[in-house]
Amino acid sequence: MYPFSYVRADDALGAIQASRAGSAFLAGGTSLVDCLKLDAVRADALIDINGLQRSHGEIALQADGLQLGSLVRMAQLAAHPGVNRDYPLLAQTMRFAASAQLRNMASLGGNVLQRTRCPYFRDTSWAACNRRVPGSGCAALEGENRRHAVLGTSERCIAAYPGDFAQALVALDARVQLMGTAGARVLRFEELHRGPEAPERETVLQPGELITGFFVPAGPWTRRSLYLKVRDRASYEFALASAAVALDLAPDGMVRNARIALGGVAYRPWRAHTAEAWLQGKRLDEQSAAETGRAAMQGAQARRGNAFKVELGARTVARALIEASRLEI
Repeated sequence: MYPFSYVRADDALGAIQASRAGSAFLAGGTSLVDCLKLDAVRADALIDINGLQRSHGEIALQADGLQLGSLVRMAQLAAHPGVNRDYPLLAQTMRFAASAQLRNMASLGGNVLQRTRCPYFRDTSWAACNRRVPGSGCAALEGENRRHAVLGTSERCIAAYPGDFAQALVALDARVQLMGTAGARVLRFEELHRGPEAPERETVLQPGELITGFFVPAGPWTRRSLYLKVRDRASYEFALASAAVALDLAPDGMVRNARIALGGVAYRPWRAHTAEAWLQGKRLDEQSAAETGRAAMQGAQARRGNAFKVELGARTVARALIEASRLEI
């Protein structure tokens, strides 16, 4: 174990002022503390931001959309009646994630920043991991890669993004609200996570910058939305493939608008823009759903252990679309 300092912050400005190079913000700690124990991540200072729950811990249903504070707990979002009614996709991603105990602790802001479950990242006895040691290589390329990504990867890293909530935010065109030393800014959530060009930098967050909230715009597709998660076991398991879908359907079944995001198969939260464009204006049936699923997996680059994910991802998207089309809203 190595020494580190611990500071409590009561507001966002205080947390930002307390941050410095090598520090980390601590909310639920369900991902960060795990990585610190494994020595996969190091921090010389932990800034406890749970005091921000008073100012950034609310769920607000508004006429133009849904406002979520970054310190909202996963369990709060999963149980919220208005979210379950108007944005069921968001609530479902919470219920499919982790255990009840972890959902009571974990914050929404921390959830979207959780680190990969790649064993070569988390086990420091493996020297080749570009996320931990830039330039050292990627042991997963020729190693055990059954759970790794097939979309958005490179020779630098093929780790899969592990979360569920982020897929829903991507699909619903959410915005993420940030605060840092340069002030506040708002980004499309799809811009938050970086690609594999520099695996050690997973997001565009600047040093000391803090997620303060999320805004999900209202739309005719939010009620007809769902999350489908395919995994090795029925609970407390990460996705092999998942699909977050939201549909605006005409009475005759024609697709006016489709939102599709994939998890378990991609390096970062993945929006299937090409597949959405292909489906728009078409009647949704088994055949068009299957073709949309295949379009969503275009450009996949499989390895020896994860080639099955190409077909699994396509089928997951297709099944999610059909199930969403049958929802009574």
